[in-house]
Amino acid sequence: MSRRRVVAILNFQELTVGDEWESQGRTITESDVSHFAGLSGDFNPLHIDYEYSKNSTFAQPVAHGLLGLTIASGLASHAPRVDTMAFLAILEWHFHHPILFGDTIRLVSRVESLEPKSRGRRGLVVWDRRLINQHGRIVQSGRLQTMVRGAGSMLDPEELNSSS
Repeated sequence: MSRRRVVAILNFQELTVGDEWESQGRTITESDVSHFAGLSGDFNPLHIDYEYSKNSTFAQPVAHGLLGLTIASGLASHAPRVDTMAFLAILEWHFHHPILFGDTIRLVSRVESLEPKSRGRRGLVVWDRRLINQHGRIVQSGRLQTMVRGAGSMLDPEELNSSS
């Protein structure tokens, strides 16, 4: 008989400065880039034209930088699973190297700072994130801020009844 496992979702109090997680890998395909071009409207030939790209710095098409950032956001939602209330800011983000078709990228997320708010019902988290390719090369990196729900931040029905 199989067991059902529940994936733990961390609250603010369960995070510690220096905690670090690595996501699973995600391979970037030509289809990913084509779909992102259509969604974003960015049809720069550097991303979608093989002939044009032969004479570029990279000698081949490369993924949009913002596609890398977008995929990093998705990878971050699973490593770690956090009870995020809001994405607040990109404090800084750097594009170090191109992401090529066929690259497998993963995200390393580290808690840089924690600031409790509303008597612990939530808190601000600054994340240091590095997007790394299959060769261990950092292709993008930066710092982002989120608001994370605290433990016990859901109102107890008894509290609602006693306050009326």
